[in-house]
Amino acid sequence: MADPNENDFLDDPEAAEAEAYASEMEEIDEGDLALEEIIEERDKYKDRLMRALADAENARKRSDKDRREAENYGGSKLARDILSVHDNMKRALEAATEEQRTVSGPLLEGIELTMRELRSVFKKHGITPISPEVGDKFDPKLHQAMFEAPVPDTKAGDIIQVAAEGFMLHDRLLRPAQVGVSSMAG
Repeated sequence: MADPNENDFLDDPEAAEAEAYASEMEEIDEGDLALEEIIEERDKYKDRLMRALADAENARKRSDKDRREAENYGGSKLARDILSVHDNMKRALEAATEEQRTVSGPLLEGIELTMRELRSVFKKHGITPISPEVGDKFDPKLHQAMFEAPVPDTKAGDIIQVAAEGFMLHDRLLRPAQVGVSSMAG
């Protein structure tokens, strides 16, 4: 036997329509809930993807920077060690007297050619000399004070002697120029 309420729906088209509408609304609400969850999950994955892409880009930039620094400054220890060879050759040329130049001309000429070649290699690899002159102002970023002395007719902080050239490797100090500095105003 049929439930009397069930027959009422059959006889009342408005009630049947209302029931169908209510059922439809439940399905829409459930669909909205599922759609919101999907959108939320999509946004979560999108955020993770954007973060991963940003991390990858940052890693690429760091890698490029590290590679450039390795290219430019990787040989700095070797370059610093070769500076003593340069200094010794320069001292040998400066110490040669005229008599020695006459007697050992070809030998000294060979040392001069080797010195020019060494300077050429330095330049090729970004090593540039710091060559202060007597009377220049002492710069602690480029010079190392080996001694201070009161010298008449100088200002405090003036370079009074250059003991050794300094060198830069690109934009970094490889070795400061070694200088003597005036300690008094004269």
